[in-house]
Amino acid sequence: MNATESSRATRGLDDAVATRPGEKYLFRLYVAGATARSRQSLRRVCQLCEAELKGKYDLEVIDVYQQPELTRDDQIVATPTLVKVRPLPMRRAIGNLANAADLFVGLDVVGIDR
Repeated sequence: MNATESSRATRGLDDAVATRPGEKYLFRLYVAGATARSRQSLRRVCQLCEAELKGKYDLEVIDVYQQPELTRDDQIVATPTLVKVRPLPMRRAIGNLANAADLFVGLDVVGIDR
């Protein structure tokens, strides 16, 4: 299998996993303390998830000051960082989470079965 075929096969597998019926999305939002920026990021992510994924997601909020071991394990280098853990492939959005439309496209949250 050459590189192009491998890329197509991987993309096809990613699409199949991403659209598996009944599977909830799992997101992790990494924030740094109870700052205004952290609260704003959490509010944006919650609003977007509720608007687009009603009942089909779980959101874990991780304060990097309270749980630094998770920061190291998940290789978080900046906050806020939103990680789509499930379905695979894992994707990350780092920094300003203001542009909601681009955020979910970047995390590969498309083709949601409502």
